[in-house]
Amino acid sequence: MSTLHILWDESHVWGLLAWRAVESMGLPYRLVRAQEIADGLLSRNPPALLLVPGGTARLKADALGEAGMQAVRDYVAGGGSYLGFCGGAGLGLTGEHGLGLCPWSRASFTDRMQHFVSGHVHATVSAGHPLTPAALPPEPALPVWWPGRFAPEDGHDVEILARYTEPGSDFWVADLPLDTLPPGTFAEWEDLYGIRLRPTFLAGQPCILHGRYGAGSYTLSYTHLETPESPQANLWLAHLVERLTESPSASGCPATPDGTGNAASGDTGNAAYGGLRAANPLVPAWELDALPARWHDDGLLRARALFDDIVTIGINHCLFFRRNSWLIGWRAGIPGANLNNLHAAVCTAVSTPPTPAAEVYWHERKADFLDRLALFHKGVTGYLLAERLAMTLSKTFPETVSRQSLKEQRAALFGPPMASGGLYAELLDVLDRLVFLQLHG
Repeated sequence: MSTLHILWDESHVWGLLAWRAVESMGLPYRLVRAQEIADGLLSRNPPALLLVPGGTARLKADALGEAGMQAVRDYVAGGGSYLGFCGGAGLGLTGEHGLGLCPWSRASFTDRMQHFVSGHVHATVSAGHPLTPAALPPEPALPVWWPGRFAPEDGHDVEILARYTEPGSDFWVADLPLDTLPPGTFAEWEDLYGIRLRPTFLAGQPCILHGRYGAGSYTLSYTHLETPESPQANLWLAHLVERLTESPSASGCPATPDGTGNAASGDTGNAAYGGLRAANPLVPAWELDALPARWHDDGLLRARALFDDIVTIGINHCLFFRRNSWLIGWRAGIPGANLNNLHAAVCTAVSTPPTPAAEVYWHERKADFLDRLALFHKGVTGYLLAERLAMTLSKTFPETVSRQSLKEQRAALFGPPMASGGLYAELLDVLDRLVFLQLHG
């Protein structure tokens, strides 16, 4: 049986979500690096499906380089299947940093707050479509985690599999839980302050697309169907994997150039394997803080303790909160997404048995990593406490803690906004490589 490939680079916590989902479903898979793709992996050993997790499309494109980007296009054009979530969906679009598999581009936001939404959203689905599970209800609840938006264009054969309707009960706008606000609150705020916070901008927006590219296909989703404990989303993911790894005609797509619906000579040959069937379509809970230690290395245990301390400080001072069992929520303006990447990586490293390659790599990097982590821990602790002090004094002594100073502290630790750098990037690079070596075998 063929495997599906999961692109590891620039995925971080979202790559771990994809890995957990595929692992828990009992599907054959391989974690792959962008450099392997650039070096011809997809042509030498074509997978049944290329799955690209969330993250930043621009950084994924940079990791692939032009050779890697063209290799993905060639793979799909030759009969392969591409499935992208969030940042992976953005990578499949047309435009700067896009593969151009889908002729649509990414829509910009009229207000950045429109991007800061998370939780489940109900959606209408394309009932009866081969890629839509018959068992789904008319408006399933699908999870989004700070999604982008598609920019629909007329004149293209792009199929919309799902559109957003209304938020679910666990929906948040930034750090505001929707279901705790009295009805009409957002409307009052709009009238009083002129800021649009109501998530009505989602209504009717497409969230899952499908289309053809050459002899292959792309499926792009701004909803995270791999989210733990999201049964309707998980059911759809399992169904997509099965159908997308069947022959093109079985997935409701046109036949390949030989007219048979089977892959022609030289194509990926997915049809020869049949669909990859999930043994269990449900992704279990991911209790990050409860994961047991399976690599009893003093340095890794120390690293986990320091990251746990950062999270505890943030929660104690109202800057972080428990969004769910695998995700830390954060107050607007705090670099919570970065800390989620680090926290998920170190918890996974400690809770996963080492491979020989991982042990060698960690032995080489351990001392330097722990030195840098000590500096990071001290710097982040000071930064978070300064943010808390600024929040406390904002009404009575607003200039006591300089906003410019806080901005500079954050940039030194995490790099510029909408990018990554500083000690954060150095630590994440080590953990990302370490976890890859553990999971890749």
